[in-house]
Amino acid sequence: MNKNYYKGKFIVFEGLDGSGQSTQVRLLKDFFINQGHSVISTKEPTLNSAAGKKIREVLDEKIKISPEELQQLFVEDRREHQQNLIIPSLEKNKIVISDRYFFSTFAYGAADGLDLEKLIEMNSGFLLPDLTFLLKVSPDICIERILKRGEGVKLFEKREKLAKVWKVYEILLSRFENVNIIDGEKTIEEVFFQIEKIVPCHLNKIKKGESSYD
Repeated sequence: MNKNYYKGKFIVFEGLDGSGQSTQVRLLKDFFINQGHSVISTKEPTLNSAAGKKIREVLDEKIKISPEELQQLFVEDRREHQQNLIIPSLEKNKIVISDRYFFSTFAYGAADGLDLEKLIEMNSGFLLPDLTFLLKVSPDICIERILKRGEGVKLFEKREKLAKVWKVYEILLSRFENVNIIDGEKTIEEVFFQIEKIVPCHLNKIKKGESSYD
């Protein structure tokens, strides 16, 4: 993977489906904006690429493809995401906060039976985040949260699958730097308080700029 040598900073939120990444992305974005920083929030898979749209159909169980084909789609979508949004934003000294990144590919792909080393190799050309937050929430609580949304339980949101995914996330902790486990079972405010304490230690050289929304 490539280290981020651009002016801006790249932050990623990871965790099981239902662990609350989207909420914490929004809170951290507001936190930076209130400090006068320029911020872009984004999400993977995107809905801007052909690959991203096909991924959504697979996750919604509208179409079925092999695990290998699915992870290749994630790589294609991520390549466009990096080239079209992430790097251009970092070049402009913006803070980019992404809800999921290649850690999700590693965890969900490996839980689906694919070789972890192969998945890491497939993503070797992408940027390393400056800071990653991994929200730790039990599979049972994640399923409860998903059901409360009224969305049903989708492809990667089955209880056994989530348990396998978390085991892979734990392996990744020893493979990548600047990954922080956050107790995601606390209240929204308590979860963000943990994040807020970590951010200044890692990103104390960010320059301020105008805020912007994606």
